[in-house]
Amino acid sequence: MEGIRGGPQAAARDPELFEEFYRRHVDAMTSFVARRVADPHTVADLTAEIFLAVLDSAHTYRPGRGSETAWLYGIARNVVSSERRRVARETARDRRISGRRLLEPDDIARLEDKLDAQSPGRRALAALERLPAGERAVLELVAVDQLTVAEAAAALGISQVAARVRLHRARKSLRATADAAGADLRDTSLSYVTEPTGGEA
Repeated sequence: MEGIRGGPQAAARDPELFEEFYRRHVDAMTSFVARRVADPHTVADLTAEIFLAVLDSAHTYRPGRGSETAWLYGIARNVVSSERRRVARETARDRRISGRRLLEPDDIARLEDKLDAQSPGRRALAALERLPAGERAVLELVAVDQLTVAEAAAALGISQVAARVRLHRARKSLRATADAAGADLRDTSLSYVTEPTGGEA
């Protein structure tokens, strides 16, 4: 899908273009977050933070380095990583009360539906925790978030060759883990991260 006219820089300056940008990407970003966290309030907060970060960093977008989508996924990964670091530093009590906003019952129901829909993705991501960070990042973006290898490479700031090597190593490692455990990949959430898809060009 092509980006909006003028790219993120134009969207950051023009409220109408930003609304178009937001509507084009909000569902994908909500799904991205919902695969990584299990609380509807946090999903809402982090999705909003992604688009605030777009406004702050729109000047960094360079079309020659990758698509608008790949750039946005890079921002989303940074936002989610920052949240994980924040949560790791706080107590359980602080996690329950900080960074929340009041949601209407309909908002909670909609986000809970999104969380339910993304539960296979969360299970698959949990299975990836033992992989080296670089391999896991490529596999998440390609197999779970459905980016192409080129988009994943751009989002991570690495070459396509490096991305393909990391993807191959990650899948090989997961298959070996499943074989050692006697698991049938077809019957687990790992099946959708170990098998290549048609969009990996």
